[in-house]
Amino acid sequence: MIPARALVLHLGVIALLFALHFVAPAYHHTNLARIMVLAIYAMGYNIAFGYTGLLSLGHALFFGAGLYGAGLLVYHADAGGPLALVAGIAAGGAVAAAVGLLALRTSGVAFMIVTLMFAQAGYLTILYFGAWTRGDEGIVIPRSARMLGPLDLSDDTTRYLVALALFAAALLANLALVRARFGRVLVAMRENTERSRMLGYNPFAVTLGALTISGIYAGLSGAAYGLMFGYVGASLASVQYSILPLLYVLLGGAGTVLGPFLGALVMFYLIDYASSVTDAHQFVTGAALILLVLFAPKGILGTLRQKALPWLP
Repeated sequence: MIPARALVLHLGVIALLFALHFVAPAYHHTNLARIMVLAIYAMGYNIAFGYTGLLSLGHALFFGAGLYGAGLLVYHADAGGPLALVAGIAAGGAVAAAVGLLALRTSGVAFMIVTLMFAQAGYLTILYFGAWTRGDEGIVIPRSARMLGPLDLSDDTTRYLVALALFAAALLANLALVRARFGRVLVAMRENTERSRMLGYNPFAVTLGALTISGIYAGLSGAAYGLMFGYVGASLASVQYSILPLLYVLLGGAGTVLGPFLGALVMFYLIDYASSVTDAHQFVTGAALILLVLFAPKGILGTLRQKALPWLP
């Protein structure tokens, strides 16, 4: 059961984002839409890493599966936005399940390396089939194809509200998941796998389920990103896009529901500011990761929960 104050907090964040739609300047309006879509990706990563303890560097493959699952259908088959979005979600979940069937035979550092190799293989596959994927050049989705039913995703207002609707649904579903019995099993599996096995749980099945759900979130984010911002390219499936959700989760607080959004918000604007003052903005990303691991491993909300708000999910 979700505590009333936790539900109020998360609904309050959604209400605040809705209010910002009416007052945010155009630049930040677009940025917030992008952040909400990327926060969905980070929520999925948090299910695998923050709640289940699966340190993956392969999530760019799941994000890319959603991105290309939607983008290729629109570009080559003239599919509509709703079908493309569903295809992206399905692609993310299916690829995550397939990777999990193999990668979950390992654990710890070995799992991280195997998932990294899968992600790199996916990236190279996109480049190899450049005649279809257009490789690094990417696919620009025309405005006429960026329709979600009657909704024109190239329109700033519509894009923001659709991003908010998807973010709200993903956030509340995430909150319900981690407060449900399955969410508690994930945490128990993270804390002591052998004890969970003794209690009758199947660690492989549980972690495969968590990774598949994580892939569904990543696929939704990738598909929405391509349709909303009109671009599908190999750079969005590179290893960098496996590191970014890790950064978001570490900064906001692993194992917290709002942590991925907070981390995405802070890190997006930190990188945005760094890009305006130096070409070496990736140095900022690397430095942030090192500092987080060394000095703030619990992140913003994780530290806050430990010190003042133990009820924070």
